[in-house]
This record gives sequence, structure tokens and C-alpha cells, in this order.
Amino acid sequence: MLEVRDLDAAYGEVMILRGVAVTVGKGESVAVIGANGAGKSTLLRVISGLLRPRRGAVLFDGARVDHLPPYDIAALGIAHVPEGRRVLPDMTVEENLELGAYLPRPKARRRESLAWVYQIFPRLAERRYQRAGTLSGGEQQMLAVGRGLMLRPRLLMLDEPSLGLAPLVVATTFEKIAEVRKEGIAILLVEQNVQRALALADRGYVLEGGQVVLQGPSQTLLEDPHIKVAYLGL
Repeated sequence: MLEVRDLDAAYGEVMILRGVAVTVGKGESVAVIGANGAGKSTLLRVISGLLRPRRGAVLFDGARVDHLPPYDIAALGIAHVPEGRRVLPDMTVEENLELGAYLPRPKARRRESLAWVYQIFPRLAERRYQRAGTLSGGEQQMLAVGRGLMLRPRLLMLDEPSLGLAPLVVATTFEKIAEVRKEGIAILLVEQNVQRALALADRGYVLEGGQVVLQGPSQTLLEDPHIKVAYLGL
């Protein structure tokens, strides 16, 4: 469904990604792991149209999308949940969620989608009229994911969903992501928590210095000596 081909990306003169190739199949869960600064977030920004590649291509359902503006890419069914949650603090939970359904197709299903998101995240239903800025970090992460789901995406891209959360909250967050996966939505997960990411994903890619240095089934990566030493401390 998603194919990233030989991708180079930069901020100004600083090259971040070099020759990166990643694929995500229909309904598949794929993790991109690596240290801070490896280029993981930049990869998602290129896919969602927030950053133009220097070289290479991004294809969705076989058609190039790397020349499209972000709202057209979102309209194809690609939702990007950014690092740091970025909820709108002075708006209520429900108002934040409704913003995720601003495009015509998801807007027509807004009420149905709200009920669906509240089913997945009952805590959000309890807080629906509360200002987002007063939520805990874990609740804000639920809200950010829920807002992405309001798009009714075919591909949900999650950038560091465990960032800044307590261990128990991280466990709950990944349980909810697993529930979303059961809905048949493909997931591209960028995450520094290697153990959690690979436990959720079918396959994984390891980014180091802006390049893919390892890839394969999640279990194979978990057993790889380099992964054990560099990321799991074993």
C-alpha cells in the first residue's frame, strides 16, 4: 500500500535521510526504530507531505504522492499523529477530535467516528467537554491518536507515542494501538521503545544515521545481536 523508494531528505544543507526504502502492506503493522536523531520523524514528515524529498519517491496504492500538499495526502487516507501530541489545549476533547474529521469524506461520518473513537478510548468519552490542556500526558496521547482515527485512515502513522509517558501509561497506550490494528488499519510506528514497537509490529526497519541498516520480521530483529547490544542493553 505504501512504498518509499530510495528517499533522500534534508533540512537546508543538512542531509537527514539517505536512500531510505520502506514498505507497508494493507493492514500491516511496521515499526521504524532507531536512536534520537536517526531520521525517523523526518521519514513520516516526508510521507505526509510536510517535507519535500530531495530524491526518491513516495507511492500510495501505486501512485506517487510526494508532490501533493499535505491535505491531499490526508484525503487519501494517511493520518499522521505527530511527536509530542500537539493537541489544542484551549479546545475541548470533542472539539479536538472533530478537527480530525475536517475533510469532506470523514466529515460525513463524524458522528459515527466519534462514537467509534469513544469506544476505543472510553476515557476520552468521560472527558469529552474538558479542555485538552487539562488532560494528563497519557490522556493527551489518546486524544492525539483518536484525532488521527477521525480521518478514518487506511494508514495510521504514529510518531513516538510513548514519549514522556510513565511505564504503566505506555503499556496502556500500546494496548490501545493494538486494538486499532485489529480494525484492519495499517500502522507505521516510529518509536524509540524497541521492545514495545517490535512486539506490536509484523516487521521492522532500523534507521541509523539516516539510513536503513537492518530490516526484517520483528522476531528476527529482536534476536539480532546488534539490536540486543545497541537498543536492548543485553
